[in-house]
Amino acid sequence: MNDRAVSLLDQYDIEVNRTWKGRGAILCDSDHGLLILKEYCGPVDKIGFQDLFLKHIKESGIVRAESILRNKDGELIVYDQERVPYLVKTYYEGRECSHRSAEECGHAAVTLARLHNAADLSAYEELSAQPVFRIEKEYEKHNRELKKVRRFLWEKSQKTDFEIYLMKHYDYFMNNALQVTDELRYDAYEGDSYGFTVICHGDYQYHNIIQTDEGTVLINFEKCVRDYPVRDLYLFMRKLLEKNNWSQTLGDMLLQSYNKERTMTPGDHKQLYYRLAYPEKFWKIVNFYYNSGKAWIPGRNMEKIEKLFAQEREKQLFLESIFQP
Repeated sequence: MNDRAVSLLDQYDIEVNRTWKGRGAILCDSDHGLLILKEYCGPVDKIGFQDLFLKHIKESGIVRAESILRNKDGELIVYDQERVPYLVKTYYEGRECSHRSAEECGHAAVTLARLHNAADLSAYEELSAQPVFRIEKEYEKHNRELKKVRRFLWEKSQKTDFEIYLMKHYDYFMNNALQVTDELRYDAYEGDSYGFTVICHGDYQYHNIIQTDEGTVLINFEKCVRDYPVRDLYLFMRKLLEKNNWSQTLGDMLLQSYNKERTMTPGDHKQLYYRLAYPEKFWKIVNFYYNSGKAWIPGRNMEKIEKLFAQEREKQLFLESIFQP
């Protein structure tokens, strides 16, 4: 972020005491407290709904979350000379939720359930204008991409060690992806499948859960979306479980913590199972490989794929233990 972006703060009715650079953003001490000026990467036509969602959460008083400031003209987004969009949000001194602390992770699951309890926007007409996310359509897209890359690898005459290693295990994960998608399409929806009135955070992971002296604050709602609330729980659990070798103890604790505040339905359990069962990490590694330069493949890619294969048995045991009938 260049220093010229600081001048965008002049468009706000705030008194700035000082500014300093953060990670890809500018932090600001002002008469409105700590603020953050950062580039906005979400859809421009969605920012109004995001603001509505955040105000609804604040009014509920159930969880604490960031707020977006409007400028002097009442706009949520401001633009620099190159028409790059920025926004100003409240900022909080604290640290990210520790993925190494079972206590903090359990509390984060409770906070997520409370967020979902507060996130029913059925009373707002603006809800109907928001598209509903369909996970099976997303997986169908991923599957087409996986087939395309597999075809590319088979036709490649000279393969690197990474590509040879990848091909050795490719069919297992490819078949797994196809099977999960088929079962999800026919088994994971009940009743009015897409009448979601609860809005998901969309990117609920420990980076966006801030521990402050006053309690937990949730940030970065740019990916908020109409979907099963399980979307958030799935992402949070997957990130933690991958770092903890799919610990059944940890997974059970996270589910119990969430259920203390918001009881999951049978449909929620099915959705969570299929989302965890789909080999999304495999797709991510393959997608990154295919869309980056293939002349030199970073060693980190090899480490990721080896770790994924090494954890697969533990993952399957986890799914059987937690979701067995």
